[in-house]
Formats: sequence, structure tokens, C-alpha cells
Amino acid sequence: MSKPKKSKRIKKKLLYKYRLVVLNEDTFEEQFALRLNRLNIFVGVGISTILIIAFTTVLIAFTPLREYIPGYASTKLRKQATSLAYKTDSLQIALDQKNRYLESIRRVLAGEASPLDFEEETLDSVNQIVADTVNFNASETDSLLRKEVAEEERFNIQKQLDSKVEFSLFSPLKGEISESFNPQTKHYAVDVVAQENTPVKSIADGTVIFAEWSAATGYVIILEHNHGLLSVYKHNKSLTKAQGELVVAGEVIAKVGNTGELTTGPHLHFELWSNGYPVNPQEFIEF
Repeated sequence: MSKPKKSKRIKKKLLYKYRLVVLNEDTFEEQFALRLNRLNIFVGVGISTILIIAFTTVLIAFTPLREYIPGYASTKLRKQATSLAYKTDSLQIALDQKNRYLESIRRVLAGEASPLDFEEETLDSVNQIVADTVNFNASETDSLLRKEVAEEERFNIQKQLDSKVEFSLFSPLKGEISESFNPQTKHYAVDVVAQENTPVKSIADGTVIFAEWSAATGYVIILEHNHGLLSVYKHNKSLTKAQGELVVAGEVIAKVGNTGELTTGPHLHFELWSNGYPVNPQEFIEF
């Protein structure tokens, strides 16, 4: 009996009506009145709290305001951090592989390599080396032969020119050779004497990669051709082509001059380079 009575008292308290009145302080006139009970207050406060929490959660989750809250980071920053982490990991792996590769080469050159080293280490899991069948010590005869072949091939462009594609070099101009090609004196060119203003022609189809003035050699023009060839023309009086232009074999690209501090008279200083090495132009061109 006591439990039903107790529940009725709680229910009565929750549903007991109260009147909230707002009065004018000077006249005591009633401005606003509201009838409430405890249940209404509890329900209103609960719903308001839930709405405030939901609104705050949405505001933080879907607006940039979350970046101002400690512990939160923007999506862009997280993506950048993830990308940088992947790149750092890849670079570290590549660096480790390169260091192992260089260390292996150092041991081979120093004669420190052993069969055990090659069994324990592999470079990128390529071609397994059977160390027992490999002699890492270069003989004196082999070293001398390698040096001789390297010197012969250094100034040889015949292999590049002997291809299935027909390729020939034209003379830049006709004249007397005043100084020939001489690697010993570091004169990697031929000097062709000609009258001033004589047209200088391209030896082959190519692209102008340099066309400027220099104090030492005057007006200089450099052409890039097929097969890794470069042709250089110095001491010109003027240039008719600019950098980036395409030229065809036999096209006029400059005029013979006497410009630059190193000139001794009207002539063409002509150089021919193959894959970074100077070659004797007289072996391939008739002047």
C-alpha cells in the first residue's frame, strides 16, 4: 500500500501546476505569465540539452570550426601528412638500396668482396651471382686492353654514322686549313681561313641550341644533330639563326668574321663533337 501511495505522491508533484509570472517592478502589473509543472521543465530541459549537443556535434563534424579544437586536424593536412609519410618511406627504401649497391661496388673495387658477401646480399633480387665461378681480380693485360680500346673509341664516331639511316655531313665552307685538329694542344677544332662575310652553312639538319656573343670567341652558334652530334661555329661576324630554330643541311647560319679576343684574322673555328667527345672534322668533311 505504501508503494502506490508513494508513486501517487511523486506523480502529483510532477504534475502539480505552477504559475510563472513576470511583473512590472514599479506598477506590479502582470507582463507575462506561464503555467508550468515539474514534468514540463524536465522534458524541456532534456530536449534542449539534446538539441544543443546535436547542433554542436554537427557544427564540429561538418564545418572548419573543428580545426580550432585541440586534437582535430583538417582533412587536407591529414592527406598531406599521409602522402609525405609514404614518400618518406619510399625514399628511405631507395636510399638503403643505393647505399647497399655503392657499398658492394666499393668492396669489389677494393678487393674485399667474398662469396659469403654475395650469398647474404642481393641487389633488388636480380641475377644471382655464383661467386665461386667469378674472378673479381682484373689482370694487367685486361686493364691495358680496356684502356687502349677506350682511347680508340673516344675519338671515333664512325659507328654512330654507320647506321641504316643515310647520314652525311656537308662542308660548312670551303677554304684553307690554318690549324688542324690537335687534342694534345687542346685545339679540338679546325680553323678554316676564308674572306669576311663568306656564308657559313650547317653541316646537317639540326636545331640551334646556342646563338650568342662571347668575349673570347665572338659570335658563336651551336647546332644539335642526329646521332649525338654537335657542331660548333665560332668567330662569326654575324648570325642568321636564333636559339631554338630548326635548320636544314646546307642552310646559311652565319657569316665568316674576325670577332672575339682569341681570333687572328677572318676565319671559321669549327668543332665537331660526338656524344660529348671532340672528333677530327677532317675525317668526315672536305673543306
